[in-house]
Amino acid sequence: MDADEVADIFASFGPVKCRRMFGGLGIYADGVMFALSGFGEIYLKADQALAARLEGEGSKPFAYEGKGRIISLGYWSIPDRRLDDPDAVAEIAYAALDVARRAAEAKAAKPKRTRRT
Repeated sequence: MDADEVADIFASFGPVKCRRMFGGLGIYADGVMFALSGFGEIYLKADQALAARLEGEGSKPFAYEGKGRIISLGYWSIPDRRLDDPDAVAEIAYAALDVARRAAEAKAAKPKRTRRT
């Protein structure tokens, strides 16, 4: 999936920026990565509540095998039934952006560890 296809999917949501990452795309709104594209699908950042909602709609988590184990990053696919409805995509994209903003704020508020020399 390329950046133009991603922009079309999020047309009702608003402008998004795509950056290449690991053979896929990181998808950003307002400077925050809230989604990613890989393996021909788009995955949205999800907390426990949004993940449960998306799973209930048939979504699958973004996961890959690394170092002999399955690694899941907290991103879930856009449900197939929503892909045909730009407003339905926008609705869950806003929820994913909210999750991504809260995660970024929590990360920024965390005190940085200092190295001992």
